[in-house]
Formats: sequence, C-alpha cells, structure tokens
Amino acid sequence: MKPAPFDHARPANLADAIALLHAQGGARVLAGGQSLGPMLNMRLTQPSLLVQVNHLSELGGTAEDAETVTIGASVTHASIADGRAPDIGGGILPSIAENIAYRAVRNRGTIGGSICHADPSADWVCTLIALGADVIIFRPDQQASRLMPLRFFIAGAFRTSLESGEILQAIRIPKTTPTARWGYFKVCRKPGEFAHAMAAVLEDPAKGFSRIAIGAMGGPPLVFEGDQASPESLAKNFRAHAGELDEIAQHMHLIAIKRAFERAAA
Repeated sequence: MKPAPFDHARPANLADAIALLHAQGGARVLAGGQSLGPMLNMRLTQPSLLVQVNHLSELGGTAEDAETVTIGASVTHASIADGRAPDIGGGILPSIAENIAYRAVRNRGTIGGSICHADPSADWVCTLIALGADVIIFRPDQQASRLMPLRFFIAGAFRTSLESGEILQAIRIPKTTPTARWGYFKVCRKPGEFAHAMAAVLEDPAKGFSRIAIGAMGGPPLVFEGDQASPESLAKNFRAHAGELDEIAQHMHLIAIKRAFERAAA
C-alpha cells in the first residue's frame, strides 16, 4: 500500500514551521520519518501536509552545563549512540541509543520524533522518564519556551500534551552523580523490535532518590519513586497498577524489572 496524497513543505525556520502547522488542519511534522513513514504507507494516518523540520538549526543543537544536558529534538539516535551528543554520565545515553532498533533506523530516527510519537514501547519514553527529563516546547507567540516534565508530556498511547501552535524543541536531562546506579532492560522477541516489557531504574544516593519507570504498558509508563521503587515493594506495587495486563504480560514485566535492578547493582 502507498500513502494517500499529501503536500510537503520545507520551512526556513521554526516559526514558519509552526505557522504552517497552525494554518492547515491535518498537517503533521516530519523529522526522521521512521515511525511516521510506515503509518503513511498503511494509511493509518493521512495528513494533508508534511512539514519537514529535521534541517532546522533550532532543533538540531546540543548543550550542557554543570547540572543538565540539552539535546535538540531532531538529533538522531545514531548521533547519541556515537557520542556526538553530550552524555549525562556513565555512558547512559549512548547505551540507550545504540539499542534502539537497527542502525538504518538510528541514522534517521530522532529523539524528539520518538517522544512525540509516544509509542508506549519506545526506548526514549521509558528511559528519559526514569532519568527525570523535561521537554522544552517552543511557541512563537510567547516570550519564553514552555518547560514540562516528560512524565506529564506523555498523555497516553500515541498522545502528548502539545497544544496547537507548539512544537517540541529539545529535551533537558539532569546529569547523574558518580555514585548513581542505572539499569535498563527490555523484553523483545528479537533484537530491533519494540519491547513487550521494559523497565528503567535510576538510583542516585548523592541526590537522595530512586526512581523506576515501567514501559510497554499500553499507555504512559508507570513511575515509582522512593520507598515505592524499592525491589522489596515493587512487585506488589506493580501488580496493583497492572490494569488489564494478562498473567504472561505481567510476568514479562516483572522479569524486566528484576533485570533492570540487577544491571543497576552490577
């Protein structure tokens, strides 16, 4: 099957891109196209206009300070995996990126596109929530960009909190301390597939907190912090929130949780 007919625009800057999106109903943002492309081919989405944004300098930069790393929305998975973007410590970001799908996908797919697609089984959604990331949302009619925790930006399966006239500009991620422990594990039938279960654990004693995000739940990741995120109480807390997951799915998620804690302790 081929996509339904659509127009294509390549705006000169971010403000022009938002103007196009705002002016034409049914327009969609196109960055790497690794998720949108298959949806177009299967006609699961039929936009009237695709607005190309991955060439825009406002979306492609990176920055860091003493506390955080900021990564532009159009930075590719491969750039992060290859170390061409700053890391938050311990090789965490490259280790996530290099296990996303396949190299061909990583070469084109973008961190912002993955987040905005909001697939419950996507690596960045689960891991960046566990890492306490914020999203920076650009709106040209405001004096400053809007900042929102990624945890609240993901509104549901394939749904975000972006409003009309807004576009995701960057992701800001706190740096970890030298004593931080990180573990991430996903259950896949074969490498490169979306996960059937996943869990990401961050324990940072120097900052006095622990957090776990459990993804591939059919909606936003489950998040537990502090005492609720301890290995001793987590199985009970997870089952209480497992919702409509059947026994097999619950078992796979409990395995992912266990393996994530083991990797954090290694």
